[in-house]
Amino acid sequence: MPRLRQVPRSEASEGIVTRMYDYIFGDRDPVAEPGLPNGTPGNWWTVVAQVPEMLQHCVGGFAFYRNPDRALSPQLRELAQMRVGWARGSRFVFSQHCKAARDNGVPEAQIEAIPGWASSDAFDAGERAVLAWVDALVLQGGRASDRTFADLSAHLGAVEILELTYITTLYDQHAVMSRALRLELDDVTDPINANGRVLSFRSVTKRDAAVNDIVVPARASGGDPTFGGADLVIRNSSGLAPDDFVATLPAAGDAGTRTRSVSPSAAAT
Repeated sequence: MPRLRQVPRSEASEGIVTRMYDYIFGDRDPVAEPGLPNGTPGNWWTVVAQVPEMLQHCVGGFAFYRNPDRALSPQLRELAQMRVGWARGSRFVFSQHCKAARDNGVPEAQIEAIPGWASSDAFDAGERAVLAWVDALVLQGGRASDRTFADLSAHLGAVEILELTYITTLYDQHAVMSRALRLELDDVTDPINANGRVLSFRSVTKRDAAVNDIVVPARASGGDPTFGGADLVIRNSSGLAPDDFVATLPAAGDAGTRTRSVSPSAAAT
């Protein structure tokens, strides 16, 4: 559940809230009957509805980036928004903009390559410059080098760069808020707690592992498991041996689990 209260239809303010409820949910009460065709609960709308002026501001932002008068192409925009979701670890932003990317003609190979774009040959020089700029904004907090900016400027004009920067940071805000308030697909428990233990996944000793478990030794170096099928970083602060930790993680698409083993030698930091 979201961390903040949701506004039922009976309490919805006339104006932007009721208009958006009607547009998105029809005549349903979105709190009593949640769910949208895109697979999300729809609770971003019902939480933000507590502040109608804020909802109006957000809806204006959605209209801004989708405006066909934008200088920035929809394809580059969606590459950027997908990368924001992945880089910030927001399931909601990432999944929504994978869908939007398909709707805007982004090739499936590029969508699949977003997590590891830097080592992929799916992107041309201009697209790589855009993704590098996004990483500088999101992962480095805007600490973009002159070289990164020069590479971007070789492919985009000033207005395109301004729009890209605004849309990227706008969606970084959405991603951060969604995770913090546990909205939509970001309503998940952080997989690692302060002691380095897995919170949301089953933990057993290696000898009890099933064949479809993913074995992740403590202190193994890996990636973020947010979207499934990736290694999990576990800092062993509990005195476990490297092979004592086994976690069952969802495979991509939540279709089940898959086997993934890491040798004890990989556990060294």
